[in-house]
Amino acid sequence: MEKASAKDLLTRATGVVCRQGMVPFPLSDAAVGIIRIVAGSEQDELALICAFEAGASLTLDQLSAASGFDPDKAERLADALAKKGLVFNQPSSAGVKVFRLMPFMIVGLMEYLFMGELTGSDEEKELARLFEQMVGQLRAQTQENYEQMVPLFEKMKATDRTVPLQNTSSGKPVTLIPVDKGITVPDEVILPSQSVDEIIDKFDDIAVGYCFCRQRRKALGGSCSTDAPGLNCFTFGKSARYTSAQGFARKVSKTEARQIMAQAEDAGLVHKAFHPGSREERLETSICNCCKDCCDTMNLWRSGTTPLVNSTYHLAVVDTGGCTGCGTCEELCPTEAIRVTNNGTAEVDDMSCFGCGVCARFCPETAISLKQGLRRVFILPPRLR
Repeated sequence: MEKASAKDLLTRATGVVCRQGMVPFPLSDAAVGIIRIVAGSEQDELALICAFEAGASLTLDQLSAASGFDPDKAERLADALAKKGLVFNQPSSAGVKVFRLMPFMIVGLMEYLFMGELTGSDEEKELARLFEQMVGQLRAQTQENYEQMVPLFEKMKATDRTVPLQNTSSGKPVTLIPVDKGITVPDEVILPSQSVDEIIDKFDDIAVGYCFCRQRRKALGGSCSTDAPGLNCFTFGKSARYTSAQGFARKVSKTEARQIMAQAEDAGLVHKAFHPGSREERLETSICNCCKDCCDTMNLWRSGTTPLVNSTYHLAVVDTGGCTGCGTCEELCPTEAIRVTNNGTAEVDDMSCFGCGVCARFCPETAISLKQGLRRVFILPPRLR
């Protein structure tokens, strides 16, 4: 590739990354700036990114054919891009090494780049700034085309799945209300794990890194208003092998994983599990522990950028006889789904509650239970124009 075409190659490669994942981004100078920082002037690496125009996931033979590089070189370049958070390079369950181009987010480049401990470098600050600019451009696109976007939003799969907190702050189990007997659940539905303990038990490989949302805010000079702990972004299985191999996270034992999860629960954080392609019948790849202040998916929704689309098996239910109207639940709810009404008791908006259990954990009167039942929570972003 001639030097004269380097700019075009960078722009083309950026466009391929922009089209990946659940949240495609418009091609912009900010997006190009991020890829320029991450990939630098490595023309062969940019050319390999362009090869993923043939498909987001490619075997080595497919990647070699699409890029024009021999297999050895294609693999070396892909492994180099994996170190930069742009390519996933772990073998499939069948032992076949499949290379997947990462999106900018959910889950991809901007998460991996900020999972490690911050150095305070100018590069980190610039990456965080450029990403904020990208999000702002995406928000403008949504708001300018709101009516046209709604039908597309309604077809979106759940971004993540809420795994509820199951104990109160005093250590007692949160009361669970069984699913109504009259509700018929199809035989083919496989209920995913409903506790972090069950998820941890499934995996031999577990890795933990820093919360990328809180890290990016910190890089921009901000802080978490809830003062949430940072080291609690988990990956599992081959995702854990990937993040630890690239230096984005470190391997931990099941015991340490449980200890960190317990600290997250004490801080009132929400367990959000991710599955490949949002297919909940497949094993979890990761768990975020989210605060209402910094979480990307919640902030994208609140800021009018994308909808909140979540899968859950629980709904908060208030015992009005036991509720004193103290407002603890209203203060802590990450989606503003619960509020104290004029009659002095809390009330839940069923359409907005994603069953995280934070309200039930911290209710001083233990007046909140979790009703079981598979639900999809869908909340449109606010219209700001």
